[in-house]
Amino acid sequence: MHVTSPVRQPLIQGGKTYADVTEDICRHVEGAPTKEWKIAFGISLLVLAYGTFCLAWTWWEGLGVWGLNKTVGWAWDITNFVWWVGIGHAGTLISAILLLFRQKWRTSINRAAEAMTIFAVICAASFILMHMGRPWMAYWALPLPNAFGSLWVNFNSPLVWDVFAISTYFSVSLVFWYIGLIPDLATIRDRATSKISRFMYGSFALGWDGSAKTWARYEYISLILAGLSTPLVLSVHTIVSMDFATSVIPGWHTTIFPPYFVAGAIFSGFAMVQNLMLITRVVYRLEDYITLEHIETMNKVITLTGSVVGVAYITEFFIAWYGGVEYEYYAFFNRMTGPYWWAYWAMMTCNVISPQLFWSRKLRRSITFTFFISVVVNIGMWFERFVIIVTSLHRDYVPSSWAMFSPTMYDIGDYIFSFGLFFTLFLLFSKYLPVINMAEVKAVIRSTSSDLPKKIAGVAKVRQGVPAYDKDKE
Repeated sequence: MHVTSPVRQPLIQGGKTYADVTEDICRHVEGAPTKEWKIAFGISLLVLAYGTFCLAWTWWEGLGVWGLNKTVGWAWDITNFVWWVGIGHAGTLISAILLLFRQKWRTSINRAAEAMTIFAVICAASFILMHMGRPWMAYWALPLPNAFGSLWVNFNSPLVWDVFAISTYFSVSLVFWYIGLIPDLATIRDRATSKISRFMYGSFALGWDGSAKTWARYEYISLILAGLSTPLVLSVHTIVSMDFATSVIPGWHTTIFPPYFVAGAIFSGFAMVQNLMLITRVVYRLEDYITLEHIETMNKVITLTGSVVGVAYITEFFIAWYGGVEYEYYAFFNRMTGPYWWAYWAMMTCNVISPQLFWSRKLRRSITFTFFISVVVNIGMWFERFVIIVTSLHRDYVPSSWAMFSPTMYDIGDYIFSFGLFFTLFLLFSKYLPVINMAEVKAVIRSTSSDLPKKIAGVAKVRQGVPAYDKDKE
């Protein structure tokens, strides 16, 4: 029976049949690259090439080319690292937690969100290698057998916890993303006209035959991976926040950081998903699958998490005042009125004030406004990490060591490298793999279609070629 909600708007529009879903989503995979895609890919490669030059120069000359000084020893490198890790959180949240809660609106956006997670974590990991200065020594961060010498990692250091948390998060997210791709890869394999395409997609489809046993195993492994991924959403950014919270530096030594960082990560991650999906739905003509209902629902999550982040900002100031520690109070007062006041107020405006505009349903369903606010949110979340890191360091206990941080072209170039890497990977993904999970969309299409049953001589019939059903036989 075709079931629709009398309250909620349909998630899939246009009266799509199963064949329509396959054709619409496979079209961009099977066709030649469009002119727009080639232009975007060319720009991404140019950005990546410039960023690679800056990265190579950084490693050749050493970290002295960055704008670091004696006081501000952490700056853009850690800011960008935390920012990219945060962006990678929305993908696992959409895929894992919403799957466990059986939220159907995730089906049109989970594939791109999962890919975004993987690429964002790769970008974050690149900053770990960057600020090592000697990337060829990266294996020293791993527990090694004694044959390598007496050097051993310090398991009391949150920086070591980062290595384990991020590598685990990346591995589980990659497997989760790949498992979800297998049914769609088999579909493309069966439709392929060239031997190369049939071989490539067939190899990655792992012999998928679409039998009931195969689907049952697919469902089991999806739930298992969702159960493994869910605690990772909370643990990974919690561990990242402990890079700061376990120190004794005023402005960092606070217990609110773990939940505050997790909320901020979901906040920025959903904003990035919005940016990517709004572009994708237009470029690949997927407006019937990524609808205003998806956009509005994600905007509600952005509003909620933005409000949580705002409460965390206020709580920090309250504890700094209530705790009675003059150094802690000065650290937060200096953020608001000191030399970096402009960064603090940019953070507050972008992260606390701008999402509240989504209380208006008209603005919440506006595509142009949503895209703009999503960009603003990601800018604000970058400023949040910058404010936490730089303003807590540039004023030390001894006034003679006070200093200002100014980024160099290599700080900026290394950040540009991460953008070039991210968009190059995402463009390759969007061209050669289906950006929407066909199998999951087909599973919910009967209950989320925009076509309601029409009564014709006692028989309810669904438009757009969906088989009629006889109510007396139910």
